[in-house]
Amino acid sequence: MSERPLAGRSALVTGATRGIGAAVARRLAGAGAELHLLARGREALERTAKELGGCAWPADLEDAASVADALERLQESRGVPDLVVNAAGVFEMAPLAETTLELFDRALGANLRGPFLVIRALLPGMLARGSGAIVSVGSVAGHRAFATNGAYSASKFGLRGLHEVLGEEVRGTGVRATLIEPAATDTSAWDPYRPDERPELPDRADMLRPDDVAEAVLFAITRPAGVTLPLLRIQRG
Repeated sequence: MSERPLAGRSALVTGATRGIGAAVARRLAGAGAELHLLARGREALERTAKELGGCAWPADLEDAASVADALERLQESRGVPDLVVNAAGVFEMAPLAETTLELFDRALGANLRGPFLVIRALLPGMLARGSGAIVSVGSVAGHRAFATNGAYSASKFGLRGLHEVLGEEVRGTGVRATLIEPAATDTSAWDPYRPDERPELPDRADMLRPDDVAEAVLFAITRPAGVTLPLLRIQRG
């Protein structure tokens, strides 16, 4: 594969200031993509965009108007991105009996409703153009149940359902859709839970790294034309 396989192609990455989203943004920039980065924190987003030579589009994925405005401005000024990576998300753990409505709504808002808003805004342009790739970052918790993951799993199971419908709707259109479901990945989202001190949680040394997920994203979007990779599940070897 070329060292810059994405040269001449544009990519939107959500959640681009930390964790998996930041790793994806770095990897796609290194592969030559014209980067468009979307996240809530303007200062961190603009700093990341400057570092990677991309464009910052501040928006809160839990705010439909904010997302619509940012993506409308993006399309008016730069056109519809060739690639979209829905990497933004939140991870909070609590037993179901202790899960607040606010926590549940946060998970659904960031992990399911946010990707839906992005897809809804950009898919029409991709279909009209007859090309594009949409990658959504799911989780092992989107197909396997874990205690204390009620809100998170509900959102990731939902994301898998959304992705599978998307895959059916874009079949034969030139637009490709991939869901990547990584096992536990070592990001700052684990910090409040101190997993190395809790035997029921995976040790951080045994987790994937954000760069591992970024490599999987790059692999999925650089398949030959006409080849779709609907689902990619990754774990530590």
